[in-house]
Amino acid sequence: MARTTTLTVRLSGALSDFVAANVSETGAYENVSEYVRDLIRRDKERVGQEAFGRLKAELTHAFAAPESSYHPLTAAEVIARNKA
Repeated sequence: MARTTTLTVRLSGALSDFVAANVSETGAYENVSEYVRDLIRRDKERVGQEAFGRLKAELTHAFAAPESSYHPLTAAEVIARNKA
C-alpha cells in the first residue's frame, strides 16, 4: 500500500514568486502539490538517467578493452570485489 507523506515547505522572495507563477490560472499547474510531485518525478527520472549513463559509459569502456585485459572471476570473487 502506498504511503502518503505531508511536507511543509517555506518559500519566500523569488522562489515563492516563481512557484506562484507556475501555479495559477495561467501557469502549468493547478496547485502546489501537483507542481512539487512533478518536480520530484523529474528529479527521480534524472537520477535514473544519470545512473544509466554511468553504466553505459562503463560498459562502453569494458567492451573497448582488449581481450588480454580480461581475467576470469568466479561469482564469489565478483561479489567480494563489489562489497569492498
